[in-house]
Amino acid sequence: MAKMKDSVPKVGLLLLLLYVFATTMGESEYLKYKDPKQPINRRIEDLMNRMTLAEKIGQMTQIDRMNATAEIMRDSYIGSLLSGGGSVPLFDATAEDWINMVNGFQNASLSTRLGIPMIYGIDAVHGHNNVYKATIFPHNVGLGATRDPELVKRIGAATAREARATGIPYVFAPCIAVCRDPRWGRCYESYSEDHKVVQAMTEIISGLQGEVPNNSRKGVPYVGGKDKVAACAKHFVGDGGTTNGINENDTVTDWHGLLSIHMPAYYNSIAKGVSTIMVSYSSVNGVKMHANRDLITGFLKGTLKFRGFVISDWQGIDKITSPAHANYTYSVQAGIQAGIDMIMVPYNHTEFIDTLTSLVDNDVIPMSRIDDAVRRILRVKFSMGLFENPLADLSMVDQLGSQAHRDLAREAVRNSLVLLKNGKDADSPVLPLPKNVSRILVAGTHANNLGYQCGGWTIAWQGLGGNNLTSGTTILNAISTAVDPSTEIVYSDNPNPDFVKSSNFSYAIVVVGETPYSETAGDNLNLTIPEPGLSTMTNVCNSVKCIVVLVSGRPLVVEPYLSSMDALVAAWLPGSEGQGVADVLFGDYGFTGKLPRTWFKTVDQLPMNVGDPNYDPLFPFGYGLTTEPVV
Repeated sequence: MAKMKDSVPKVGLLLLLLYVFATTMGESEYLKYKDPKQPINRRIEDLMNRMTLAEKIGQMTQIDRMNATAEIMRDSYIGSLLSGGGSVPLFDATAEDWINMVNGFQNASLSTRLGIPMIYGIDAVHGHNNVYKATIFPHNVGLGATRDPELVKRIGAATAREARATGIPYVFAPCIAVCRDPRWGRCYESYSEDHKVVQAMTEIISGLQGEVPNNSRKGVPYVGGKDKVAACAKHFVGDGGTTNGINENDTVTDWHGLLSIHMPAYYNSIAKGVSTIMVSYSSVNGVKMHANRDLITGFLKGTLKFRGFVISDWQGIDKITSPAHANYTYSVQAGIQAGIDMIMVPYNHTEFIDTLTSLVDNDVIPMSRIDDAVRRILRVKFSMGLFENPLADLSMVDQLGSQAHRDLAREAVRNSLVLLKNGKDADSPVLPLPKNVSRILVAGTHANNLGYQCGGWTIAWQGLGGNNLTSGTTILNAISTAVDPSTEIVYSDNPNPDFVKSSNFSYAIVVVGETPYSETAGDNLNLTIPEPGLSTMTNVCNSVKCIVVLVSGRPLVVEPYLSSMDALVAAWLPGSEGQGVADVLFGDYGFTGKLPRTWFKTVDQLPMNVGDPNYDPLFPFGYGLTTEPVV
């Protein structure tokens, strides 16, 4: 018995030593997926071999930050977060506020068993547009008017820096829709009605992500460093071709039409290493794109060899049925089987996770489909260095709204303006305007409204009116800075004609247009200039020499008012840097922009695009008068 008693401590000590040894070995176990020297494919396979079904489905789930907590991120293994339009930490959140929020969620993801970092995405469709004091660039329709892919590439690089300044490594941009009908509420998100212009503008992907290395395989996602972001080409496919331009409607086309108009920009995007592609709400020939296996799995992943991940739109799988969410199990099955890898379920992740888990457990969806999705998501995360650098720091906060970026936006504004009329006839141009005159009238709802000149997708999803939403320069302020200090500027929203006639103005600048909108709220079958814009143009232009600056996301009906104008400028949605408008009006720079869209006479002509039979526009695609700078 005595010997037995003596041996008990020895056995206990031995077990303790074995436990410590095993624990130490466990801590120092070589994890191939955490080794940046390993090829990405080996890291992916090593990690996937360690993952449970719950961890894999978590990677496929993206929720809005408003519905996320650290516990949800950790316990459900959530693979991605997003900020929807207007989903921000605070109204006037600083770059530091954003970083602290993103890092808080990221630390929760890193605390999971395998420590897979989440990826945070945001709509940065004309600059980092959700963020207070970010630089707001012209919307895509204006950039299409520049015909300058190199400019757009620089804008992509600036947008990436501003996104990274707030700790965000993934943007839902660019929109590479080919808008074929300006009645569509997203037409300003499209560079042009001509796929060749849209294809050229995919150069923005090289700005956002960096240049793909020469030895990179086609279709493999690429993100080139800490000042770059993963991009997202959207919305696959045909979103700009819906019947009557109705948002989320059906695009009726033959295979040739789909391939020759709506698909080409995806070829360029994939060749540029785009990391992700977002599926469209719309349908093609009656088949919802979110359920279109032939186009997503067959064509995009198969024929085009796209190796990044495919993401749904906001609640996109819910809308596979009508009404939305009517048969959620069917929607999950149809969307996943179609080939969507990451599902944007902003509000209810548990329902999605439970539904997909059940479908896999019951052999409705094969494990091979889950593995394909997760492999693609991990490939993007590895390629962008997220495992090595999951947390953001403050090293780039000075990039947010920097002067260099504002100067770039100002350059983009002046290059995007399209001069449609200059003088009552070709021999009597009124532009550029003299800076040294006695009195100028500036009129119109859009002359002193930063929100209006930025348009939708600015701070809030639908955009906002007013001058207190973010930082920038209104067109009125820009005019005030541009003219001679001795010139008196009189500003009136909607002056009456008697006042205009009696005030001895040298000329008037009338700035009118559309109020902000996005998506379905912007669908518009009449495309008239909203009141009081028409009244302002009539009251002013019938009384004094007038230059009309039209702020809009698309061509609008300008007849029968055109004859009363001395000049007409299409300014599109110029963004935060209104000085770019004044730069060209007053001749510091010349007008160079060319119409990215056909300017119709009446909406009865729509849809009408360059190359159509019986093409009879007011101003044709590619039109744009030029002026020389005043030396």
